[in-house]
Amino acid sequence: MAKVKYYYDSETLSYQKIRRKKRTTLKYIMAFLLASALFGFFIVVAGSYFFESPKERELSRELENMQLQYDLLNKRMDDAIAVLENIEERDNAIYRLYFEANPIPEEQRRAGFGGINRYKQFEGFDNSTLIKESNKRLDILEKAIVVQSKSLDEIAILAEDKEKFLEAIPAIQPVNNEDLTRMASGYGYRTDPFTKVRKFHYGMDFTAPRGTPVYASGDGVVKRADNSSSGYGNHIRIDHGYGYVSLYAHLYKYNVRVNQRVKRGDLIGFVGSTGRSEAPHLHYEIFKDGERINPINFYYGNLSAEEFSDLLQKASLENQSLD
Repeated sequence: MAKVKYYYDSETLSYQKIRRKKRTTLKYIMAFLLASALFGFFIVVAGSYFFESPKERELSRELENMQLQYDLLNKRMDDAIAVLENIEERDNAIYRLYFEANPIPEEQRRAGFGGINRYKQFEGFDNSTLIKESNKRLDILEKAIVVQSKSLDEIAILAEDKEKFLEAIPAIQPVNNEDLTRMASGYGYRTDPFTKVRKFHYGMDFTAPRGTPVYASGDGVVKRADNSSSGYGNHIRIDHGYGYVSLYAHLYKYNVRVNQRVKRGDLIGFVGSTGRSEAPHLHYEIFKDGERINPINFYYGNLSAEEFSDLLQKASLENQSLD
């Protein structure tokens, strides 16, 4: 029960009960409720500011973990970019240079993506910048990897083609050194054995006994094996591809047929003296894109430096040819 309160009335010289008006009571009640509400709001706000709920703590941990993962992702991208840059440098400076291919421009390797905003879905978050930049770097890295992958595919094709080219190009002497009597005549102006007139000799003459083996100087296909070309007598022409053709003239007999595929070093015929020939020898020519060129430049495959130097000296002598 609420305590009864009194006050002293000086007029009546007696104590009177204090009677609270209803309006005043209502004011007190409203003031109390307002104060309670404000206090509760303050407690809630202060608590949310200084203290985290279990759900908030869980979300906070997830956010921190996400940021850590993005940091780790960026570190891995840094490592991947460093490795890729090393491959790109070797690709441009070694591989593509060796195979005579144009280097890939840097702007093509590092090109971004134009047009629409590809990263709009990452906007509006606390870590939007981090997420956008990470995805942008990842996209550029993926594109650079695709460009490099295509480049390596191209290099593989060029390497395979280069290997075929190196196998096909006429690169060995068609008659073994031990089978030679002498190197009779080289490429250049020589004295004609029949007319004694100085004229250009378009091949090299290898003097050897009749029946000495003649070898294909490179991989290719036999296009001719006949004696229907003026002056050459029995002769063979091998198409090596890449614009190269080798010719072997004045043969005693053939060891191949037309359209036969041969490998470098295969026995294709034997030295003779057919056609316009003064003595047994092999007349050897090389054509590049239909033009006859000096065969002396194509003996790197089976001659030592000393042997090549000796051959070069003998071939340069302006003597009499044998055809």
